[in-house]
Amino acid sequence: MWHSIELVAEVKDKVPVQHGSGNVFADLGLPDAEERLAKAALAVRIGEAIQSLRLTQAQAARRLGADQPKISRLLRGQLSGFSTERLLHFLTLLGRDIEIVISHAPPSRHVGRVHVAGA
Repeated sequence: MWHSIELVAEVKDKVPVQHGSGNVFADLGLPDAEERLAKAALAVRIGEAIQSLRLTQAQAARRLGADQPKISRLLRGQLSGFSTERLLHFLTLLGRDIEIVISHAPPSRHVGRVHVAGA
C-alpha cells in the first residue's frame, strides 16, 4: 500500500500540471471557443429540463419540434447542427425563462466572454 502512494507522489512530482482557462474548447485551440462553451452549457440545461420534466427523448422531440435522433445527438453533446438561437428556443419550449445580461469585461480582460448560468 505504501509503495503505491510513494509511486503516485513520484509521478505527480514529475508530471507537469497545466491549469485550464475554464474553457476546454479554448484550451484545445478550437475556433469559436466561447460559442462552443455556451452551446455546451445550454445543452446541459436542456438535458436537465428534459430530465426534470421526466420526458423520454421521443416526448422531448415532439415538444421541441425535432426528431428523436437529433435530441439524442444534442444530449450526447454533438452540437454542430444546433445554433445557439435554436438551443435557447428549446429551453423556452421546455418551460424555462431566459435572461440575457450584458456587462463590461473587467480591465484585466480585453475581450468579453459568454457565460450560461442556471437558477
